[in-house]
Amino acid sequence: MTPNTSPTPQNIPEQAKEQLKFLFLAKHALWKGGLHPEDGNHAIYHHEVRKSLENLGLNLSIADNLESLFEHPKVDLVFPILNRCGFVNSEMMVPLLSNMHGIPYVGAGPIMRGIGDDKAMSKMLASHVGVPTAPWFCYRRGAPINESDCPKADRWVIKPNASSASWAISDAYSWSDVSRRITELHEEGHDVIVEPYLDGLDVQAAFLSVDGPKALPMLIYEREDTQTLWTYDQKRDLIASNEKASLQLLEQSDLATKIGVMASKIAREFDPFDYGRIEFRLNRDTGEVNFIEINLNCNLWSEKVVAKSAHMAGFSHEQLLETILHEALRRNHLIPGNI
Repeated sequence: MTPNTSPTPQNIPEQAKEQLKFLFLAKHALWKGGLHPEDGNHAIYHHEVRKSLENLGLNLSIADNLESLFEHPKVDLVFPILNRCGFVNSEMMVPLLSNMHGIPYVGAGPIMRGIGDDKAMSKMLASHVGVPTAPWFCYRRGAPINESDCPKADRWVIKPNASSASWAISDAYSWSDVSRRITELHEEGHDVIVEPYLDGLDVQAAFLSVDGPKALPMLIYEREDTQTLWTYDQKRDLIASNEKASLQLLEQSDLATKIGVMASKIAREFDPFDYGRIEFRLNRDTGEVNFIEINLNCNLWSEKVVAKSAHMAGFSHEQLLETILHEALRRNHLIPGNI
């Protein structure tokens, strides 16, 4: 399977922009700009997306909470980036509420969002389609915590099975520390995934749907210190970091092709999902590649993977959002399929 690497910007017909009603739903949709004290740059991201959507000239409503979907919001399409709502598996709530009202929405359906949010389940799917995946075990709340289930390793990574942006990630070098951390996260209400620490660099394979998932240029996080965990606070700019890391184009064509084929196999299983990124860990010394996770309907901030990758493919931020909306409209028969 050879990945298609030629998505192009799509335009929503002006008549559709005028006649259709859109709802933008994000936790910080009404934020005025700047870092949020708890969510850091996530608020900047939501503010930026709102501004880009407004610049498209849409008939746009804006909301920042799930309650806006408890009753029918009288719109034709929901564009949700309200992914974390303060409870486990909340990724599924906006699609479920939209389905309840029969309202089309951007992004994958609730079952696929749930599988994507469940790191262990997404690893099962990757393994099913023949993509290399390091061993793991998910310790579900209420189930026994047995050492025999833990994959063999000298160092483990422990995190909530539905963690976002490495929230609550930790590592350990002994089973006693692993089991202690599992218990702590269980007490906080989370299932826990445990896997060996994989040394290497993160490769990001972003996809944008234009009548099916199309691969954007593949990126890699270049880091000086691959032995140190990259934490939530660092990713959200909540603490200062001295680590030098940069997001670069993965230029090794043979390697990019190899990973691209793996990513396309996974993307096909989740289709339709409109946009997302698939993460791999690459050990440059050995050439080993392992699937890490999939992030459906992930961060669209201009400083993050999907937008940067799309920019390399010739998309402005507004064109990226319009193309995502166009696919959702086309897929739900709100605009003709040949536009």
